[in-house]
Amino acid sequence: MKILVADDHPIFRKGLVEIINASEKFRCEMEAGDGKTALQLLRDTAPDIAVLDISMPEMNGLEIVQQASSEEISTLFVILTMYKEEEYFNEAMDLGVHGYLLKDNAVTDLLNCLQTVAKGQYYVSPFLSDYLVRRSQQQLSLNSKVPSLSQLTATERQVLRLIADNKTSREIADEMHVSHRTVQNHRNNICQKLGFKGHNKLLFFALQNKDSL
Repeated sequence: MKILVADDHPIFRKGLVEIINASEKFRCEMEAGDGKTALQLLRDTAPDIAVLDISMPEMNGLEIVQQASSEEISTLFVILTMYKEEEYFNEAMDLGVHGYLLKDNAVTDLLNCLQTVAKGQYYVSPFLSDYLVRRSQQQLSLNSKVPSLSQLTATERQVLRLIADNKTSREIADEMHVSHRTVQNHRNNICQKLGFKGHNKLLFFALQNKDSL
């Protein structure tokens, strides 16, 4: 399987490449030291899996995932991070990342992570497993209280999460690379499915349940 590794620290990146190329199943054919180069390689070569540092010059790893998603690039993503904050983890999961790996554990966990992600499954550094459990519990609780959430499309869920970040329709449109009218249509559809009359009620609901969306 073709792997792209993007990290702005050459020595660390080289170590990851050596680990990947020592395996029989994976081959690192592409490297990048900044986000824009990584995104262009994704567009040009469509690797099976991309391992992206969350913090890079030009574009960070999460921005790359978001842009790749909007362009319907089929690559599966693994995020490398030094941050143990739950907020970053939730953002990565919201974007559909399949692997979330702490840099402290990357050397020992990388191949296990790639093998799991290659099967279409999710891999999270064991240190962060509590985040995943808590996230699942919160989502299940909210879904049981508001069953109509299951009617939302993936795009509508993304819009709802961005509303929960208190972003305007214009800001959401810019981030999702769609028109302002498209975002307004999504908001109207969400209100209709959830039974809200008016965008103010939608904003209040999103803010109140931000951690569970």
